[in-house]
Amino acid sequence: MDFIIPNAWAQAAPSGGGDAGLINILMLVVLFVVFYFLLIRPQTKRVKEHKQMVESLAKGDEIVTNGGLLGRIAQIGDNFIMLEVATNTEVKVQRQSVAAVMPKGTMKNTL
Repeated sequence: MDFIIPNAWAQAAPSGGGDAGLINILMLVVLFVVFYFLLIRPQTKRVKEHKQMVESLAKGDEIVTNGGLLGRIAQIGDNFIMLEVATNTEVKVQRQSVAAVMPKGTMKNTL
């Protein structure tokens, strides 16, 4: 039957296959370094800046919350802030919900 269907012989294993494992490990290390500098490091920096901003809040600061509420700080507690959004109108919000501290006089310009 050899003349109708030729025999298929297996090839020899390639030599020097030890470099492929080293290249795979090197690519994983490079991938981790890229993730660290593009994702992990900027996020931890942003969290640190937000924590510092929340700790430095003082009475009279004008802030914007994550929900877009603009107001002046009337009272500060450990976890909550009384925010004056209009004359004789105060709202209680969490300290962590503060998105940004606005420059003084921002509320006068918006009303």
